[in-house]
Amino acid sequence: MVYKWEDLGYFRILLIPVYVLLYYHAESVREYYMAAVLVGISGITDMLDGKVARHFNMITELGKALDPVADKLTLGAMILCLAFRYENMRWLVGLFVLKEGFMGIMGLVLSHYRGRKLDGAKWYGKVCTAFSYLVMFVLFFFLRLPRSLVNGLIVCCGVLMAVTWVLYVPVFVKMWKENNNRLIEKD
Repeated sequence: MVYKWEDLGYFRILLIPVYVLLYYHAESVREYYMAAVLVGISGITDMLDGKVARHFNMITELGKALDPVADKLTLGAMILCLAFRYENMRWLVGLFVLKEGFMGIMGLVLSHYRGRKLDGAKWYGKVCTAFSYLVMFVLFFFLRLPRSLVNGLIVCCGVLMAVTWVLYVPVFVKMWKENNNRLIEKD
């Protein structure tokens, strides 16, 4: 059997229902910790995935497409889980859906109408993803944090998510205009 590096993306996606069910049905602190450990494994796998693939020249188009999908599904699942525990997390669910919906739609529009795609996440997108993973892990693992700290973490995560969204808008506009200029030059 040949190992393909994008299998880590599949592994991360397969972990989602496991930790969601474990977290949702947890009846003991131990079960919450088990869900948190799975979230931690998913985050570590995400960090190692790209680094190892680049180091060993194992980058594939499927892997480049699968990694952000696994990121979005993982973060979305974690945010939804935590929205059942922390009421203030619910607005973050909405922000996450709007931001990722925008990113997905813009990616599809640019691909379909301009034949362009965003080639990898920008540094601020990576920072946002890493910080979001960290906040979600902390909220999964530390069950008795003071409410003010929980709310502060949620707000920080939301602000970073919103800033990242705003920073991506000019990237998409530039990609649209660059390709538009190329179309005009061809005429």
